[in-house]
Amino acid sequence: MKKLIFFVLFIFMGGHIYAQFNLSGTVKDSTGKALSGANVILKQSYYAISTGSEGEFSFESVKDGSYLLYISYMGYGSYEKEILIKEDFKLDIILYPNSILADEVIVTATKATRDMPVAFTSVQKEDIEMRNLGQDVPYILNMTPSLVISSDAGAGIGYSTFRIRGTDQNRINITLNGIPMNDAESHGTWWVDLPDLVSSVDQIQVQRGVGTSSNGAGAFGATVNFQTFNLRKDAYAEINSSFGSFHTVKSNILLGTGLLNEKFSFDARFSKLYSDGYIDRAYSDLLSFSMSASYYGDKDMIKFIFLSGTEETYQAWDGVPKEVLDTNRTWNGIGMYTDAKGKVQFYENETDNYLQDHLQAFYSRDLGADIMFNLAFHYTAGRGYYEQYKQNQDFSDYGFSDIIIGADTIKSADLVRQKWLDNDFYGFTSSMNYKGAKMNLIIGGAWNQYLGDHFGKVIWSEVSLKGDKDKEWYRNNGDKKDWNVFSKLIYHPAKTMTLFADLQLRWIRYSMVGLDDDLRDISQYHEHLFFNPKFGLKFKINERSDAFLSFSVANREPNRDNYKDANPLGPLPTSERLLDYEFGYSFQSGAISLDLNAYYMDYKNQLVITGEINDVGAPIMTNIRDSYRLGMELMAGFIVSSGLRWELSTTFSQNRIDDLRIYIDDWDTWGQREEYHGVSSLSFSPAIVASSNISIHWFKNFRINILSKYVGKQYIDNTEHKDRMLAAYFLNDLVMKYSIKPKFMKEISFQILLNNVFNVEYESNAWIYRYYSGNVEENLNGYFPQAGINFLAGVSLKF
Repeated sequence: MKKLIFFVLFIFMGGHIYAQFNLSGTVKDSTGKALSGANVILKQSYYAISTGSEGEFSFESVKDGSYLLYISYMGYGSYEKEILIKEDFKLDIILYPNSILADEVIVTATKATRDMPVAFTSVQKEDIEMRNLGQDVPYILNMTPSLVISSDAGAGIGYSTFRIRGTDQNRINITLNGIPMNDAESHGTWWVDLPDLVSSVDQIQVQRGVGTSSNGAGAFGATVNFQTFNLRKDAYAEINSSFGSFHTVKSNILLGTGLLNEKFSFDARFSKLYSDGYIDRAYSDLLSFSMSASYYGDKDMIKFIFLSGTEETYQAWDGVPKEVLDTNRTWNGIGMYTDAKGKVQFYENETDNYLQDHLQAFYSRDLGADIMFNLAFHYTAGRGYYEQYKQNQDFSDYGFSDIIIGADTIKSADLVRQKWLDNDFYGFTSSMNYKGAKMNLIIGGAWNQYLGDHFGKVIWSEVSLKGDKDKEWYRNNGDKKDWNVFSKLIYHPAKTMTLFADLQLRWIRYSMVGLDDDLRDISQYHEHLFFNPKFGLKFKINERSDAFLSFSVANREPNRDNYKDANPLGPLPTSERLLDYEFGYSFQSGAISLDLNAYYMDYKNQLVITGEINDVGAPIMTNIRDSYRLGMELMAGFIVSSGLRWELSTTFSQNRIDDLRIYIDDWDTWGQREEYHGVSSLSFSPAIVASSNISIHWFKNFRINILSKYVGKQYIDNTEHKDRMLAAYFLNDLVMKYSIKPKFMKEISFQILLNNVFNVEYESNAWIYRYYSGNVEENLNGYFPQAGINFLAGVSLKF
């Protein structure tokens, strides 16, 4: 089999030896100034480079044929030309300044470019639309390297998450138009709070490793940047509807004025989404809308963006006990109680409810002399709760007095409670960008403040409580201030070399005041000062290949739960540090693209769960002195023919903790037992993650994508025990899209997405709690099974 594969590749590559030519040229402005760092793309091929310090570019060994040459440079109009390659070809191209300032200036401080020593993948709007039938952001990104996804409801709608290089979402820096999206306290991001966000997104960039992030939480595994509402110069309207398995229905309307009077633009989107979910009662009822208003001048741009999302989801956070998986994979025990007649019931409003609004305001100014100024203000408001039916609750646990009725004293009762979060997050970011012939310098900073009220109230009890109907039992407040200043330098000392430096100083002040839900006083104050340097070198080996080396440092403060649950009798959690060493190599020809990224991510004081508990028995996270992730990412692309393209990626990694000690509760002694494991694997870090995307476009207006994903075994905890492990799985999805362009409208398209076409049974996430009782080890656990074969189908009307 191996000989056959090598033989096929040899024949395939050998066919490109003959009839190959060179395409070269320069890119300058109308004054003759060289434009270094311009993007030069030869479409219908894998050729894509940035111009050198003198504006030069060169593609060697281009196969004869017809191509579309596309060139872009920030602040200038793009260049497109259909060229027929039959001999060596040289072009001297002039780009002219835009008559209006482009949207891309907004994200210059957070976006990686081709001349940076960063491992990144960009997902374009065409690829987003191909799969956008209702599933959340993680499913849109599923084919990017080193990424593993999961869904609580099992079908990708509702609460869904991803990990990159084994790093969970609250260690991944996420920005929306350069504005931090991570919750300042928990560091998490919940896609369910902004349903159908991707319908407003023009591009998503995933930077693996520390990346170039400047705003928000520290990037401990990756950075994900979203850009929304880029200018569409012509008026448009879209109506999109889809339906599918589990009574899933999605509808949205997109409207835009185009560019009015060569200055103004208005866009809007309204979305409604419902799904029952694969898991019992794990429904999601989601609503969102977004609006954008922009002014484009020749030197100025002003932009306002408003996004709002409302979600109601039935809780499916506990998963399915392992012993139930074989008989009922969709079982959901949340909300279960026994009524007065001894009958098992499910509380119908065991739901999570949240409303979140985002307001962003941007101002950009071209100051001349190759200097660009950017300023952005943002405000996010969130308010919501989750509701629970709780049986036989002691009033004392809520700080309530016992109820005395006649001669009887009632100490407990069934009740319904709500846990609330009411928060505000606001601030600004600013940057100054100088782009010269050999140097690109960005200097900037940001200031943010978060104010969060956490409180709980009992809204019903089977025995009347003294006081108000909604009786509050705890309240605490979080106050977090975060500022940073940074400078980034991209310098081209020679045609074949780029130097990169990024220096950031970040300061955090965080305080909590009040009582938690267990009536503990969690008042405390913390302050951090971090220096996060990044250095890199990128060099061109020849016209087809280049390589880079980089070293980066990221520091991350503990989140709210780390502080809140810490044992006051033991050491408090400290900040974590990541030393990230990266090497990359890239080779591109007309029909082949190869990329290799090797990384060593060395963690100091990483916070992990070891089983330790605090003074009231709640689990805490503990700083582990040494741990690391060592891996290699291989990406390849092959244009087999004009209608057949194959792209694939594979990550091999080793993820280890040194000197691990695990603690297990002993219910017989009310103490803990200690296990020493020495070197062990980090949880949820598969050694192999691979994906494949075969794109077939043999017929006009009809496209098929065959998507395959392999995820190796994952350990549920850090003990590397086979009984606490998720089995490897291999999935295949099929996406088909057919479009027509009638005279009376722009486009009608039909799509169908078949997920898990071979009906594989698998679990993508889990949790486990171990304990001893009667001197025998027991455990409680929850696994998250994902749906078997299911489908989504949709129609899109574009005017």
